[in-house]
Amino acid sequence: MSHDQLPMTVPAEGLPARVRIHEVGARDGLQNEKTAVPTEVKAEFIRRLADAGLTTIEATSFVHPKWVPQLADAEQLFPMVSGLGGVRLPVLVPNLRGLDRALALGAREVAVFASATETFARANLNRTLDESLSVFEPVVRQARDAGAHVRGYVSMCFGDPWEGAVPLDQVVRVCRALRDMGCDELSLGDTIGVATPGHVRALLTGLNAAGVPTDVIGVHFHDTYGQALANTHAALLHGVSTVDASAGGLGGCPYAKSATGNLATEDLVWMLRGLGIDTGVDLGRLVATSTWMAGHLGRPSPSRTVRALSHEDTEEH
Repeated sequence: MSHDQLPMTVPAEGLPARVRIHEVGARDGLQNEKTAVPTEVKAEFIRRLADAGLTTIEATSFVHPKWVPQLADAEQLFPMVSGLGGVRLPVLVPNLRGLDRALALGAREVAVFASATETFARANLNRTLDESLSVFEPVVRQARDAGAHVRGYVSMCFGDPWEGAVPLDQVVRVCRALRDMGCDELSLGDTIGVATPGHVRALLTGLNAAGVPTDVIGVHFHDTYGQALANTHAALLHGVSTVDASAGGLGGCPYAKSATGNLATEDLVWMLRGLGIDTGVDLGRLVATSTWMAGHLGRPSPSRTVRALSHEDTEEH
């Protein structure tokens, strides 16, 4: 990749110097694929992502294969990548059984997946909101007792396909509950992509007021309405320095029909690079990795940056 294919760096005031990208392509991205991706290809994908400089790569989910058949190979996959030096490999654990399976394989970072709304808790977990939170409590406690780092995902933070707008205080209550039960980190999910920048700032301000510090918050935006980068920028201005993204823009949510498109890691890196924010990611290697994965999936990457840069590469040669 030539230097004229990178944005000019013009730093802006009031932004973090470094952002940790929480790469979700291998888990969130692949869990929605119609065809099962071979385990070896997933392992190679994770290795290539690490080689591109990503230091947090969500590897898989220890969920019952009946619910997410695409990730039924968690037991086989995790040992194939667990030796990657200097890379954090969080895994999703839906319950104590999943936690036990993950810890037995040496996982040091786990995540639970909660919802900010009643309807999604019922659709995704078949429980009320409070019931679902009580299910996570022993999982978080046992994970912490085992010395694992625990992330709490909160889906539907900005809108729900069944309930519409989600009151800020309801989201704050769920986040506070997860924090109180011991989650080290929270990821605020805009599962159907309806957030806008002012909404993002208001939720972050509300969380701070409820005693949830900015440095334990990550953001997870979907680009359904083209708002993911604008919303990320709003979060950065608030001081958030952990951003979830998916290589090549893979994935959505299997339980929310209107959820499309995670924020593409390449699009995020392009913006951060232009702002002079360090990520440690080699954009050329990352684009090559997503292009390689798109070949395995049999369709082009939805990431604008991947398309723009791979198009320029073909024009050059």
